[in-house]
Formats: sequence, structure tokens, C-alpha cells
Amino acid sequence: MWNQIYNPLGSAALSTLAAAVPVVTLLVLIASGKVKAHLAAIIALVLANAVAIFVFTMPANMSVRASLLGVVTGFFPIGWIVLNVIFLYRVTVATGRFELLQRAIGGVTTDRRLQLLLIAFAFGAFFEGASGFGTPVAITGAVLIGLGFSPLAASGLSLIANTAPVAYGALGTPIQGLASVTGLDPYILGAMVGRQLPFFSLLVPFWLIWAFAGFRGMMQIWPAILVTGVSFAVPQFLISNYINPWIVDIGASLISMGCLILFLKVWQPKELWLSPKLRSHDPSTETMAPPKELSRAPLTQAQLWGALLPWIIVCIVMLIWGTGLFKSWANSIFVWNYPVPELDKMIMKVPPVAAKPTPEGAVFSFTYLSFTGTGMLIAALISGLLMGVSPGRMATEYGRTIKVCAISLITISAMLAIGTLTRLSGVDATLGLAFAATGVLYPFFGTLLGWLGVALTGSDTASNVLFGNLQKITSEQLGLSPILMGAANSSGGVMGKMIDAQSIVVASTATNWYGHEGTILRYVFLHSIALACLVGVLVMLQAYVYPFTAMVLK
Repeated sequence: MWNQIYNPLGSAALSTLAAAVPVVTLLVLIASGKVKAHLAAIIALVLANAVAIFVFTMPANMSVRASLLGVVTGFFPIGWIVLNVIFLYRVTVATGRFELLQRAIGGVTTDRRLQLLLIAFAFGAFFEGASGFGTPVAITGAVLIGLGFSPLAASGLSLIANTAPVAYGALGTPIQGLASVTGLDPYILGAMVGRQLPFFSLLVPFWLIWAFAGFRGMMQIWPAILVTGVSFAVPQFLISNYINPWIVDIGASLISMGCLILFLKVWQPKELWLSPKLRSHDPSTETMAPPKELSRAPLTQAQLWGALLPWIIVCIVMLIWGTGLFKSWANSIFVWNYPVPELDKMIMKVPPVAAKPTPEGAVFSFTYLSFTGTGMLIAALISGLLMGVSPGRMATEYGRTIKVCAISLITISAMLAIGTLTRLSGVDATLGLAFAATGVLYPFFGTLLGWLGVALTGSDTASNVLFGNLQKITSEQLGLSPILMGAANSSGGVMGKMIDAQSIVVASTATNWYGHEGTILRYVFLHSIALACLVGVLVMLQAYVYPFTAMVLK
């Protein structure tokens, strides 16, 4: 048995600096653009092992086993989702159905800004609510690149758009994870998040279009942006506070899509924005082939349903796969839990990170049938058969997809290895304790702690599990509401989603822009920081300033 040590160097500042070495190295190497993402991840993983073993005194065999557990977890379930999303996309392209989808979307609007609202924000929010875990960025990135958006625009804007819905992703999984470690009611936690994120659900569509088209380009379509944001934010608040936290994203996204499409039937901008690249210099356009000229002829009803068929099947399958009832049934048929020898329950999380000494689990759960990626594969196979693709052709296309995604899968696995190792070694807890020592400013920095957790782990759920109890303990010590700070961890975390290395690799894979992860990171980093700080300011107001304090649930 080994107890985690949170101040191994006897100085909180020095221990925090040591703990930050792996993640800072990873981000700097990727942002430099001079080191490929998979090599940067491997270098950072080696450093993470060195810090865990030689600074935090984690036994070497535990460090290596934790890294290997992370590698496997990186492929199942995260890499498995990416692989099968890209497979579905390639099948739709090969059958010509994707071109029909492009024409169908063009039938709603040819304006690139409005396409972003419809696809990156509203459509992406639906997939975040149904499945989460990288699915929305993979799908919206692939759709946008197919519509002719530049790789940087498709990647970066998909990441920015996939923020406001993340706290309720995968049918409320982050809220459930937060409730499980804090002992707080998930309905109350979900309701409190629903009193924070709607402000940003209204803001993010404006931010998204401003990032793409500039202030003038944004103001030209402000009515459509307002319709999109309000029709998402209001249902997000109402569903989270008066129904439950499980269906928030699905309900809000469907209402938002419907309202936007209906609004565009009676309103269109005076000046159409047809450029598919960012308003500023966009290096991803320098090697782009000219966009394919699409037919302007209106689609027949058969063509329209043919274009939508694969995505309708995906929606249905993802809704089924996301329910607890299906997961319970699927796991009753097939589940393989592998407790890692000499690691599972052999590491003790201790105060102040945990209320009492608590053993850390290290179990690889191979629940193949209930994996979101398995649902995506089944949806792709059903779609392929209904589109007339032979099993042999699908097998050939799947082999090509594996070849295309191989480097990205290695990168994702290495990054999950870093996240798993830092969690089990207590390295991330040391970083968390540094945020917890900020006293009266804790509501602001506690929110940024959630942002850090998602940046480290790639998951709002993982961040909530990692820091949820620390948020509860610290807030109670400072006389703050644990409901407020638990929710702040989740709400702040959503803004870290756009810079976590895993999401960036998913985006670069979906847009076929390999090796440019550094460019994507540099583009979204300031957006992530700015939005996270705005969430922190809101939480500060809710902690100390009336009438915002009246919003806090007890």
C-alpha cells in the first residue's frame, strides 16, 4: 500500500512547479508546432513517470502499470469513438450521401456563419448530450470540413462551440460523477449548473461567430445568433431546474435547431458570408484544394431523406446507447472488469484531498457492447447496408480508416496515460491544492480548478470525480456553498474542453489535418482562458454579490 504525497518537496510552491512539468511540457511542445503531437505526448508521458517516481515517490512498478492502464483506456472508449465516427463519415463520402447533406444544409442557408450555428453549436450539442466523449467534435468537424470550411476553422470552431453543453454531456454523466464523489444530490447540482451555464449558452454563439467572422460579421446576423442562444439557454435552465439533469442537452439542442431553422425561413442576412475560412490569416487554407462546386438544384424528398438517413440512424442509436437502462442490459450480457494487479486499491488518497484515507481503484472495464464507439460502429454498419454498400467494401473502407487514424489513436492513448498517471500519483491533486489556497478568491480560482481538471483529463466527468470532493471540503472550510463550488467545477470545466490535448487530436483527425495540433491549440487557447475567467467572475458574484447570491441553491 502506498499513500499519495501532495507536498513531497516540503514547499507547496516547489511541489506545484514539479507537478506542472508534464502538462506544461505537453502543451508547450504541441503549441510550438515543431514536435508532432504523438511525440509530444510520449515525451510528456516519460516526464510524468519521472516526476511521479522521483519526486512524488510513487513506486516504479505502480507508475508503469498506471501508464499502461491509461494507454488501454485511451483506446477504449475514447479512440474507439473517433475511429468509428471517421469510418461513418468516410462511408457517407464514398456513397455520395455526404454531398447530398451538403446540398441539404445549403438549402437551409449558404451563409457560413449560419451553418456554424446550426452544425457546430446546435447539432454538436445534441451529440454531446447523447454520447459526449469526443463524439460532437469528431462529427461536427467532419461535417464542416466536408462543407468546405478550412481545416483550422472546422477544428477550432467545433472546439469553441462544444463548451456550453459539456456539463450535461452523455445524458448527464458529469453531474452523476460529481454527485458520486461529493454525496450531494445530482438534481440540485444539475440545477445549480443550470443557473450558471445558460449565461454562456447565450454568449457562446456570439463568441463563435465573432471568432470566425469578426465583430462586423457577427453583428450582421445577430438576430439569428440571439434566436439560437436564447432557444438553447432557456430550455437548458428550465429542464435542469424543473425536470432532470439527464436530458438537458438533448432537449435544448433540438429546440435550438428547430427554432433556428424556422427563423431562417422568414429571415436571411442581407449580405451572405460565403468564405469558408477564418477572417484572419488562416494557414490551413494555403494547401487547401478549391472547394467542389455543388449542384444548385433543389433536392427531391428521396434525396433529402437519403442525405439525412445516416445521421438519423446515428441519433437513434446514440440515444439508445446513452440510456442507463440499455447500459445495464448490455453490461449484463458482456462485461470484463480487470483489476490491475499491484495497482488496484493499492494507492491511498488521503486528506485534505479526501475526507478520510480512501483507496484508489484501478480497474479496466471492457464493457464492449455499451461503449459509445460500438454504438457508432453499429450505426455506421446499418447506414452502410441501407445505402447499398457491400460488406466487402465496408471492410476495405474500415481498413483504410484504421490506417488514417493510427497516429491519432497512439496520441490519444499516450495522453490518457498521462491523465491516469497524474491522477493515481496525486500529481493533479497537488495542482488542485494550489488553487484551493487562494482564500477569498477561491470561487474564481476554484472555477479555474475545474478548467484545469478538464484540460488535464479531457473529460468534465473525470474533472468532477478528481476535484469534486476537494471543492466540497474547501468550500465548507471557507464558509461557501458546496453546491455552488461543486457546480462551478463542472461549469468551469466546460471551457477547458477546447484545449485538452485529446479533443485537439480528435479535431485534427476529424478534419484530416494531421500534424497541425499546435496550430489548433494556439488558436483556441486564449478563447478557453477568457471564457473560463468569465465563468469564474460569475461564480464570484454568486458567492458574494446580491442579487446573484439569491441564485445559489442550499
